[in-house]
Amino acid sequence: MIFWESLQPLWPLVLAAVLGSLVGLERQWRQRLAGLRTNALVALGAASFTLMSMMVEGEISPTRMAAQVVSGIGFLGAGVIMKEGANIRGLNTAATLWCSAAIGVMAGAGFHLVAMMVALCILAINILLRPVVLIINRQPMENSQEEIDWRYELNVTCHSDQEAHIRALLLQGLLGDALQLQKLESSHRDDQRSVRVTAQLYATERHDALVEKVIGRLSLEPSVSAAGWD
Repeated sequence: MIFWESLQPLWPLVLAAVLGSLVGLERQWRQRLAGLRTNALVALGAASFTLMSMMVEGEISPTRMAAQVVSGIGFLGAGVIMKEGANIRGLNTAATLWCSAAIGVMAGAGFHLVAMMVALCILAINILLRPVVLIINRQPMENSQEEIDWRYELNVTCHSDQEAHIRALLLQGLLGDALQLQKLESSHRDDQRSVRVTAQLYATERHDALVEKVIGRLSLEPSVSAAGWD
């Protein structure tokens, strides 16, 4: 009897790991950066910290611990976005990691049914809403020609091993509402040692100076052999 009572705190951890694995399974199936193991570990870790705050006597509040988990999970999400940010990807994966932490906190705090419902909602959003997103993305832009007065194309040639860095700098230079990114792609040159990064932008007003500033910043990079826009 004492043995089973000693194992009772383990069930929230098991539940958190299982639910995190279910969420991560969908991410792994789609070959995302944060997959099965990452989501399972995030949920298990969040549950462990929450459970510890409830078991230890003192001033450790479960709500305070949950807040620390939420802020602490940010470094994982930031890492995912930085890794795939050059392709403007990673936000959904980061949000899924954040939700996996919420599953762990719920399970660790003893709200098992709520944790299961959160896991089901995450799976439903990532699976059922995916076709809707694809359909919307295939639709032509509603902006009329009067609204989109200016289009720009930026071309940067750099060493292939610095492609991600150059794309990240390019996106960083486009932060703000003045220029909207429509397309970003890369293509290897004939020598296979250099890559041409092309960005297509649109704006409602002319922003030649801003575009020139972005290109000028990129041209200072040692790995960039050519940079221009039209």
